[in-house]
Amino acid sequence: MERVKTGIYGLDELIEGGFPRGRTILVSGGCGTGKSIFGMQYAYLGATEFNEPSIFVTLDERPKMLREDMLRFGWDISKAEKKGNFILIDGSSAKIGYPSDEKYSLPQTGVNIDRLLLKLTQAIDQIEAKRVVIDSIAGIGLQAEKEQEIRKAILKVNYLLMKTDVTTVITSEIPEQIDHGPLTFSKYGVEEYVADGVIILSYSHSHEEYNRTMFIRKMRGTKHSEDILPMQITSKGIVVRTPEEAFNL
Repeated sequence: MERVKTGIYGLDELIEGGFPRGRTILVSGGCGTGKSIFGMQYAYLGATEFNEPSIFVTLDERPKMLREDMLRFGWDISKAEKKGNFILIDGSSAKIGYPSDEKYSLPQTGVNIDRLLLKLTQAIDQIEAKRVVIDSIAGIGLQAEKEQEIRKAILKVNYLLMKTDVTTVITSEIPEQIDHGPLTFSKYGVEEYVADGVIILSYSHSHEEYNRTMFIRKMRGTKHSEDILPMQITSKGIVVRTPEEAFNL
């Protein structure tokens, strides 16, 4: 099986060399766990280091703020866009009904699933994209009134992206995982079944310390780590460590 390097430091060694090519990976977590950073690291390093043109669809963060925030990791999105191997699609403005001044954007009439797919396929064809990130799935479900419509939209997105043979990361907001009650892996309860891989990011508090962790819930066709992995957000992006490395064992 062909593998796609994730660009997430320390992760590839734990999933047999990378994501299976052409698959969809769900990255879920609560607020502030690093989902957008994960997605951008995957897309940006893919375009700049691994020669894989990438598309990042932002349905939450404004593109201007996203470009500014990612500079802290040394990721110059504007430079990558000018080189023509990276496209940032603005869906955040459409979500609130505002016009966008971005080159690539969704109409201000709203985040319509068919318009999103049309814009995505056009962008994929334009730069022959190999990677796509949708941040986050909540933006797709915003315009749907019924849960059945949301599920249908998610299935539609996944089917189209599989046909284009891109390797996709989709982020999903979930509640903080508490010690009681059923675990949740996605916002709408369908994404984890559609996705070929599920990665859960957490930000927990214990003994007066805050700790970031990553857990690989599933990765089809892959022997992967089943540990809760220590994770850090450093000046170069997300770094994943094995428990032995984290505690110098």
